[in-house]
Formats: sequence, C-alpha cells, structure tokens
Amino acid sequence: MSHAMRRASTEAWLNYRHILKWASITGVGALSAAAVQRARRTRIVPTELRSAALMASPTFSPWLVAFVRRAMALAPVARLPTGMRMSEHQVAGDAGRPPIRVVIFERAVRSAKRPALLWMHGGGYVIGTPEQDIAFLSKLLDRLDITIVSVDYRLAPDHPFPAPLNDCHAALGWLAEHAAGLAIDPDRIAIGGQSAGGGLAAALVQRAVDAGPVVPVFQLLVYPMLDAATTARADDGDTGRFVWTPASNRFGWTSYLGGDPKADDHPAYAVPARRADLHDLPPAWIGVGTLDLFHDEDLAFAERLRQAGIPCVTHVTEGGYHAFDLMKPNAAATSLFHDSMVAALKEGLGIA
Repeated sequence: MSHAMRRASTEAWLNYRHILKWASITGVGALSAAAVQRARRTRIVPTELRSAALMASPTFSPWLVAFVRRAMALAPVARLPTGMRMSEHQVAGDAGRPPIRVVIFERAVRSAKRPALLWMHGGGYVIGTPEQDIAFLSKLLDRLDITIVSVDYRLAPDHPFPAPLNDCHAALGWLAEHAAGLAIDPDRIAIGGQSAGGGLAAALVQRAVDAGPVVPVFQLLVYPMLDAATTARADDGDTGRFVWTPASNRFGWTSYLGGDPKADDHPAYAVPARRADLHDLPPAWIGVGTLDLFHDEDLAFAERLRQAGIPCVTHVTEGGYHAFDLMKPNAAATSLFHDSMVAALKEGLGIA
C-alpha cells in the first residue's frame, strides 16, 4: 500500500472514530435525519477543511465539561518530536492561592537569551491543559528558536474570574524573575493563546501594561474569545455552526464571569474587548476564520487597535471554523494561517 493510500486509510479511520465519539456523546445515530441535515450544512466548509467531527458540535454543559476533563486526564500525553523537550515548574501564587503549574517547551539545544512566548491554552475557560497543545507548539519551535511557557491556569466554573487571569499574571511574573536562569531575554516576551486562551492573553497584556511586572512586546491572538457581548447576538448567520456554538459560548462566558455575560458592569480585564483605551498596547496578530463565532468580535478588536495606532496584522481564513487549523493541520489553508502567525511573531520578537 502506498504512503498516500495509508494516509487516506488512517484519516478515514480517524474520521470514523470522530463520528462514533460524538454520536455516543450526543446520542444521535449516524443515520438520523439530524445527521443528514448536519452533513448538508457542512457544504459551506471548503472541501479541504471538512471533517467528520463537524457532524456534531455538542453544547458545553456541566456534565460534558466533567466528561471531557476526565477523558483528558486519562488520555496519554503526546510524545514530543525529536529535538524538543518539556519540563514542569511550580509557580507560587499570592497568599492563599495554590501553586500554579507551568510547562516549558523548548528546543533540546537552546541558544542564549532567546525570546519567550507565554502561552494560554484554549477550552472555553472550562477545560484544557498545556499538554493539549504539544503538536501545535512543537511546530512553532521547529520554526522559531524561542522558549514557550504554557500556563495550567485554574478553570471555570470552579474558579471564575479573576482566578484564571491571576494565575497567568503570576506566571508572567515568574517568567520575568527567572529569565536569566531560563536563558530568556526579558525584553522580548510575547503573550499569546488560542480561543479562551487568546482572551486570557489579551486580558493579561492589558493588565501587564497597566501593572507590570513586564510589558510584553507582542500579542499573538489565535481566534481569541474577546467579547461577552457576542452572547447577546440574535443572529449569528453562518458563524458558530461548528465546534464552538452560541450555546457553548454562553456557557463558557457565564462560567468564567460567574454571572450574566450580557451585563454592563464587568470588572476591568474580565472582558478584553471592553477596554476603552487601547493606545498603549503592544502590536498584535489576530487570526480567525469566516465561519468562526468569534469572527466579528475579533476583527472589530483588530480595527480598534489600528485606530488607536497599534500595528495589528489580521489573517482571515475563508471558510475556517473554530480551531480549523487543529482539526485539519495538513490543509493548505492551515499552512497559510500558521505562516502568517510565525512571520508576525518573528517580527514582533525581533527574530532575524
């Protein structure tokens, strides 16, 4: 069997497993009318980005969060590619807070005084661990000689705002304090994240600019979850049909904020898009797909940055749904998405 045939066979089997997994979660049979209707709706997705996993986008709820957390805890950790290494450290929180676990990803052979990226994983503020991003972060390290520090922040609804952001802020302080020992240039620290992690990254940038301990030089926001006001939209059009839906978005924001996400009195840094003055923030890269629920809020935030005089590169993938690059890592659209991200990060960190 040729390499191409083996790869096609493997992908077909993985797609079949996706169907079985989501069918078991949602209780929907693969041959049901709902599944047929769902298959028709996926036609708006470009062929190269289609996945059997799009056949169902379950709504996040307390029981599903518990199920996913348990599954992630039992799942084996992905192996690091040759030439990469991973280590864990404990960061002290403020008085009364538990220590925060951070996971460092770096090349096995590292140069001195490299730039660093403080990274926040996604998961709607309610699920996720640093280890889920091993494949993605390894690809970044393959192209960039940097240190990546991923924060295992506390999760809502058990720990609503400001607990997750406090953890990320403590990790930033630890990173700056231990820069010499980590062979990191403290003047070249970027902050980034995916989805809810992108929202935390944007909020952490704002807090760091206002209160230190260091001012990041760049923010890398990958389809970030920025604006709780999106939960009040009456019509999302074609966005939010796949993976992260309006119902899941309401659950995520309600869990994180500990109350009605449509309220107007959220505290500072809770909802990054609510910050009125953006003129003192660092340059940014924001990437999102046209079918992503966060498409409009992300582009609106990017435009506000530019109006405030902040350089902001946007990369919009036509037909891209939420986390499309993780679900279809070998697609041409994903390559373009990541190429844009890496180029912006190189410029932002001053990498030749």
